[in-house]
Amino acid sequence: MASLLSVNIGEARHIAGLKSLTGIVKAPVPTARIDRLGLAGDAICDRKHHGGAEQAVYLYFQSDYDWWADELGHAIAPGTFGENLTIDGVDGTTVAIGDRFSLGPVLLEVTWHRTPCMTFAARMGDPGWVRRFHRAGRPGAYCRVLAGGAVQTGMPLDYHPFGGERITVRELMALDGARKIDPAFLRRALATPIREQTRFNYETRLADLF
Repeated sequence: MASLLSVNIGEARHIAGLKSLTGIVKAPVPTARIDRLGLAGDAICDRKHHGGAEQAVYLYFQSDYDWWADELGHAIAPGTFGENLTIDGVDGTTVAIGDRFSLGPVLLEVTWHRTPCMTFAARMGDPGWVRRFHRAGRPGAYCRVLAGGAVQTGMPLDYHPFGGERITVRELMALDGARKIDPAFLRRALATPIREQTRFNYETRLADLF
């Protein structure tokens, strides 16, 4: 059975190698309330690239942490990658846009993938982390909040795969920075509840073809 392994929130703070404040360093808490903009008490310092209703909650999956443990040679504690919720019992490599997660009263819908940045690299203490994380293809998933409420560590969750086009977060991550994307893929992606920023981008790309 899938479950909520950890609930993680962070305060705005400085970390080595980074001038600006960041909320990426997160610590487990027993419970937190989720509303349409994310977890109460969780700091979002760079609102240009993080947060907002379309990327309100960031999920990472224990299956991917297990892979990283083998890759890095040591276990990784939940919250290390800056996720709000650490999920056990779901294969992160198969998670797709439109998939939903029910946690008690809370309902989340996957909208996008995590794109690694220099803040993440500073958090990991590895200048080459952005490339390494991207190459691994295990990005975790951003979600919008369809229904809010309180969540707590250890609670069971239900995973509901999207019944339409299956566009995985892994596939989308592989297209980061791509100048050209197959129009057929764009149309498939637009048939999903992908985040609005990307919807506008893909619709514009298609319109420019004609």
